[in-house]
Amino acid sequence: MTKVSLAEAVKLKSVLSKRIHELEEEMDRVAFAEVEKGSKAPKQARSLPDVEKDLEEIRKDFRLLDRLMYQANVENTIEYSRENVTIVEAIELATQLRARARKYKQYGSAQKEEFLYPYSENSSIVKIPMFDPEEYRLKGLEMDRLANRLSNQVNAKNYSVELDFDSEKYF
Repeated sequence: MTKVSLAEAVKLKSVLSKRIHELEEEMDRVAFAEVEKGSKAPKQARSLPDVEKDLEEIRKDFRLLDRLMYQANVENTIEYSRENVTIVEAIELATQLRARARKYKQYGSAQKEEFLYPYSENSSIVKIPMFDPEEYRLKGLEMDRLANRLSNQVNAKNYSVELDFDSEKYF
């Protein structure tokens, strides 16, 4: 059996999903025909059972590929901060790092003093940060850098992990 890299499997899963949708649409096209009452139904190139058969075969392959991908994402690790983490954990960590980066950048763009509204004739209410915006801007950039580095490690690992899946009929 041929093998497919985990990175290729991600693309293949998308191809299979698209093909499933196409076959479902084909089912709708071949399931019914509009004819004049009493007329014969037109000859179709493919019957509904033909399309169903193809669809079930692709769905089976989709499930197999999905299982192999999940298994690979749990069984394979990358090194991050001097410890081994599974691919699935690394993907989630990269997502969390990006979320932290967004929040830090938001705080990093805060003004040192923001006028809100007048309190009285002689005073105003202002909003001031209880932190150093520049420090948070830099922390945001660092979180982005860490997330990108981790994503690159995941991508590299995805190309090195091989799955026992025959992709010849799709690629």
